[in-house]
Order: sequence, then C-alpha cells, then structure tokens
Amino acid sequence: MRIVVTGAAGFIGSHLAERLHRDGHDVSGIDCLTDYYDVRLKRRNAADLAAAGIPLLKLDLAEDDLRDALGDAEIVYHLAAQPGISTTTGFAAYLRNNIVATQRIIDAVRSSPRLQCVVYGSTSSVYGAHATDTEDTAPRPTSAYGVTKLAGEQLALAAWRDQRMPCCSLRLFSVYGPRERPEKLYPKLIRAIHEDSEFPLYEGSEQHLRSYTYVADAVDGLVAVLDRLPKVIGEIINIGCDTQITTGEGIAIVERIMGRQARIRRVPRRAGDQLNTLANISKARRLLNYAPRTLPEEGLRAEVEWFKTNVLGMES
Repeated sequence: MRIVVTGAAGFIGSHLAERLHRDGHDVSGIDCLTDYYDVRLKRRNAADLAAAGIPLLKLDLAEDDLRDALGDAEIVYHLAAQPGISTTTGFAAYLRNNIVATQRIIDAVRSSPRLQCVVYGSTSSVYGAHATDTEDTAPRPTSAYGVTKLAGEQLALAAWRDQRMPCCSLRLFSVYGPRERPEKLYPKLIRAIHEDSEFPLYEGSEQHLRSYTYVADAVDGLVAVLDRLPKVIGEIINIGCDTQITTGEGIAIVERIMGRQARIRRVPRRAGDQLNTLANISKARRLLNYAPRTLPEEGLRAEVEWFKTNVLGMES
C-alpha cells in the first residue's frame, strides 16, 4: 500500500515508518523538523529512514501545499503534533500544530479517490486526569495538549460522519522506548543518573499510575489497522498496556538497570498532569486482535541501552 506517515522523524513516527517499510509497503514521511527538542535527534531518525530507503519530505503541515505529498496516498498515519504538557509552550502552538495542521491534511485528502483511511494518532490525554475507561466515556481533558488533540480527532471523525472520508482514531497511552523525546520522564531520568545530576520530580508524581506502553507494542496496534479497515473506519480505539505501574516503580526499575539511584529533587506539581491511566483495550483486542507483550523491565532496558549509545554517544 502507498502510505504516508506525518511526524516521521519523531519518536513513534520513525518506528512506524520503518515497520511499514519492512512489511513491504511503499512508505514516505513528512516532518517539519521543529526545534521543540534537539533537532539532531530528529535528523538522526531521518538518516535512519533514508538508510532504509524511506524518503522524508520537510513540510510544515500548517502552511505548505500538501497535495503532492498526500494526493496518491492510500493510508495516511497522522502522528505529527505539538506534543506534551509544557509550561513553556503557548496555546497558539497547540492550536496551529494540532488543529490547523489536522484540518489541512483533511482538506488535502478528502476528495482523493485512492484514500482508504486517515489514521489519526490521538492520546490518552483526551480523557483527562483519569484515563481508565472505554472509548465511549466522555472526554475531560485537563491540558491544552489534550484539548487540541481531541479537537483534531473530532475534525477527522466529522469528515467521516459528514462526507464519509474514511478515518479512525487510535488513542495512545504513555508510549516509551528507544528514540523517546528527551524531555519525557525516562530520558530525563536516564541522563540524570548517568551524569549524577539532580532529577526534578513533580510533587506527588511518584504515586501517579501509568499504562506505560512500549513503542513496538504501540506500533503493532497502529499497523493492525491495515488488515481490518472495514472494522475500524469511524472508530476510536485505545492502544496501550492494560497493566499499570506507578511512576515511582518505573524510576526504581531504571535505577536497577543502571545500578545507581537517582538524586531526586522535588518540584511543584505540573498543572494538567494525568493522575491515573490504565488502557481499557477490550475494543482493540476485539477489532485489531491487539495484545501488548513487553514488560516494563524489558522495555526500559532497551531504552537505557539506546540512550547510552545514541544520545550520550552523540554528545561525547
């Protein structure tokens, strides 16, 4: 199939593009290579894609003409976004990169005769502080990120409801693993332990419960859509791990792997953070035969090794 992945130089997008290419699909990527985090990491991902024979177009989804890049796509995986909960990112960036960009993708493909599905990469953040229920639960986001990702999701589903533009939305839960963004919990923790520097931990967050989902398991869910399109068009599906650990337990696992304890410094709680996520994946099991397999110890060991080789190695 002819597949385009947006955000292909990012964390999940690069893994997805490589997997689709290995599966024999005709894959290309789109990425703007923004400087939200170290662009060198995105360029390394882009180099890995190029080495695999996956072309990457540098385009701004909110401004550039997308017709040539998307016009012949059968599947579009839309993973590009303004990510995360940040005290330094203004609302305008979330509006531009999560809502405007999504609408422009919809406008570019809605009349394409080849289009079979736009797969929207959504997030558990749309549920709000407690993300434990089914997809039928009313969303209650507590952050600008969650609000604008929910809006993007509904733009795609509105195009399906009104004009039968085929789409589905997969809500991803706390994805981690190699290539994870450097401002996320585990990369920051790994660096702090390696450098024996202080690790800032939001007050009370060690008790937060999370469905940490290894990136390969998340990609399995994304790819499973391709063989089940008639079942998933118009649907919202949770993709995550249906077991949970506390953030404190995750920190302890990384400490064991690295053989050193973190020097934790408490900082004030972060507004909009989630307190409890537990992916209800009964619908994903039924529609996609989805079954996450990776235990936290295994996934975090892979992330630690990747970080040491690729991030710390890049800086040495």
